[in-house]
Amino acid sequence: MLSIPWYFAKNQQSTVFNLFYGLLTFIALFWGLYAGTLIDKYNRKKVFIILNIVCGIMVTGIGFVGLMDTFLPLWLIAAVFGITMFNYNIHYPALYAFGQEITEPENYGQLNSQIEIVGQSTSFLAGLIGAQLIDGVNTSFTCNFLLFSKTFTVHISQWKIWEIFLLDGFTYFLAITLIFFIRYKPQVVRNIETGNMLKRIKTGFSFLKKNKNIFLFGLMSYAIFATVLVEFHAVLPMYISNHLHSKGYVFAISEGTFSLGALLAGIFIRKLSKKHNIIKSIIFMMLVTGGIYLVTAFTCQISVVYIYSAILGFTNAGTRVLRMTFLFKSVSNDLMGRVNSVFNMLNVLTRTGFILLFGMVFFSNGSNITHAFTILAVFLFISTIPIFFIPNENEPHSKK
Repeated sequence: MLSIPWYFAKNQQSTVFNLFYGLLTFIALFWGLYAGTLIDKYNRKKVFIILNIVCGIMVTGIGFVGLMDTFLPLWLIAAVFGITMFNYNIHYPALYAFGQEITEPENYGQLNSQIEIVGQSTSFLAGLIGAQLIDGVNTSFTCNFLLFSKTFTVHISQWKIWEIFLLDGFTYFLAITLIFFIRYKPQVVRNIETGNMLKRIKTGFSFLKKNKNIFLFGLMSYAIFATVLVEFHAVLPMYISNHLHSKGYVFAISEGTFSLGALLAGIFIRKLSKKHNIIKSIIFMMLVTGGIYLVTAFTCQISVVYIYSAILGFTNAGTRVLRMTFLFKSVSNDLMGRVNSVFNMLNVLTRTGFILLFGMVFFSNGSNITHAFTILAVFLFISTIPIFFIPNENEPHSKK
C-alpha cells in the first residue's frame, strides 16, 4: 500500500492510479456491506484465517509472476492494491467486532488503545523499511569520537516491486500463525441472525434508523479517516512528486512519522480523554486536522510533510480509539459487523467522490494538487458541525 501509489506517481501515472482507485473504492461499497453480514454470522477467528490464506496466496502468486518474468504489467500491480483494499474492508470491521466480543465492557477503551499501539508499531516499522526498499539507499556519514574519525557507507539496493509483493505475501502467512494462537473466549452471547443476506443487511440499517445520534456520530466522526485514505493514496504522492519535486523516501518517511504519531495516540489518548468527553475530544482533533491540511496547502517544505504526517497520525488514531469506544458501548456485538459496514459504505461513497475529483487532470498539473488539501480541510470543518449537537456519550443508549 506504500509502494504502489508511489510506483504510479514516479512513473507519471497518478491520474491512471486515482481513476483505478476510485473504481475499486466504488466496488468496495458493495463488498463492504456483504462483509458485514459474514462478520456477524460466522466465527470471527476463522474469518481472519481464511481471509489471510486467500490474500496471501494471491499476493504471493503475483509476486512470483514478477520474479519469473522479471516484469509486472500495471494491471497486476494495481491488482495487489485491490486485493489489499478488499482485505481491509473485512479485516477492520472484523477486528473491532472480534475485540468487542472477547473483551469485558470496562476494558473497551484499553482494548482500542492497544489495537492502535500494536497496529501502528508495525506500520511505523513498515514505513522505515519502505523508505529503504522503494528507492534504495546510497549514502555515507562520518562519526567523530575524541581523536578518532570513521566514515560509514550505507548501501541498500532498490527492491523490485514484485520483491516487495513477495515480502508482503509472507506476512499474511505469518499472520495466520499468530491468529491461530489467539484464545477465542467470547464475553457476550451473540444472537446470530439466520435470514438471507439482504435481510441481515437491512437489520443494520434499521438499527441506525432508530438510533439517529449513533448514526450521526458514527458517520461524521469517520470524516478524518476518509480524508486520510484519500490524502495518503491519491494526494500525497502527487504532492511530493509534483509540488515538492522529491523522491519516494519522503513518502515512506512520512508514513513512518504518521505511524509514530498514531502510536503516541494509542499510548496517551485515553489519559487525555479522561479530562474531556469523547464528543469534544473528537471535534477538537477534527479541527486540528483541518488546520494542518491548510498549512500543508500553503507551504513547500519537506519538513512540514513529516510534521503534518505525525499530527495527522495522532488525530486519526486518537479519533478512532475514542470513536470505537463510543460505538462499543452503544452497539450490541451481534450487530457490530453490519453497523460498521454501513458506516464503511457511506465512507466509501465519500472517498469515491474525492478520489474521482482529485483524479482530474487539473490536479496533476504543476502544484495544483495543493488545492486538494484545502478541499479536505473545508470538508472536515463542515463535518464537525453536526457533532456539536450530539448529546454527551454517557447519556443515551441504543434502541434495538
